[in-house]
Amino acid sequence: MAAKKIVKKPKAARRKKVEAKSKGLGAKEMSASLDGLELARLIESDGGTIVGSYKEPLGGKHVVIAALPIDKVEPTPYQRDRSEAHVKKLANAMERVGRFLDPIIAVRKDGQYWTPNGNHRLGAAKLLGLKSIVALVIPEEDVAFQILALNTEKAHNLKERSLEVIRMLRGLVGAKAGNESDYIGFFEEPHFITFGAAYEKRPRFSAGAYTSVVKRLEGFLDEPVDEALASREARADHLLKWDDEVVRVVEALKARGLQSPYLKNYVVARVNFLRFKKDGEFEFDETIQKMIDATRKIDPSKVNKDDLAKMGGAPAAEAEE
Repeated sequence: MAAKKIVKKPKAARRKKVEAKSKGLGAKEMSASLDGLELARLIESDGGTIVGSYKEPLGGKHVVIAALPIDKVEPTPYQRDRSEAHVKKLANAMERVGRFLDPIIAVRKDGQYWTPNGNHRLGAAKLLGLKSIVALVIPEEDVAFQILALNTEKAHNLKERSLEVIRMLRGLVGAKAGNESDYIGFFEEPHFITFGAAYEKRPRFSAGAYTSVVKRLEGFLDEPVDEALASREARADHLLKWDDEVVRVVEALKARGLQSPYLKNYVVARVNFLRFKKDGEFEFDETIQKMIDATRKIDPSKVNKDDLAKMGGAPAAEAEE
């Protein structure tokens, strides 16, 4: 199979020092009129109320502050799942204070409002039985992907980040033109996409044990998003075949009384020949197949505690939930 053309994420340029108070809008420049703004009319027709508007200070883009009917607001379909424990904790805190003071961000989508930043606050407001919610409504629908990319960076764990990113890729299929590599700014790291496809197939997959390998192999695919999605799912299948072999060896080691949390890391590291190759490009499927073949050759009866101690490293997260 021919290697797919990939695009590596460019290295971030070193941030230049800027003079204090030299960029963006001044406080008196941030006022904005609603005259002629179609979004304001649509919000009113949807049953919302305009509270105000302003130009945000960095790019000078228009933002509308609105009270929206809460049943008109929902999370984007791409983002990580809510933590119900966090929703309850947030609702309890809001109840103690007796105020809702942190507006969500929203974009209008077919008469509804998607929030890419505010899923837990929305859940807490609904849990409290609120009728409406205050939102910073952004006119540009595409900004939801950009904001969600920021959320992806600060999601709680690798599983959540990966699932969020694969859902974003699915959302692009049929809705937007271009290649996967056109959306580097949205996805941040290409290995999240492959891991996301793997987590969809196997929710208890331990991606952390494979990160060093997959991150080394991955790049953004220079092919249409629908084809890229199919490629990611195929890569995930291949990765899960390797996981099957790793788990088989780990279970055999446990049966021999080796109960270290480092077992999965040990097995992966033992067959990861990329550790010794600092340079060069490697094709994903071919490399993973070599790892599968090498894992199958491991004889658990010849592994002892000293081998595990020499390997070291951080333990793999078994469930990452």
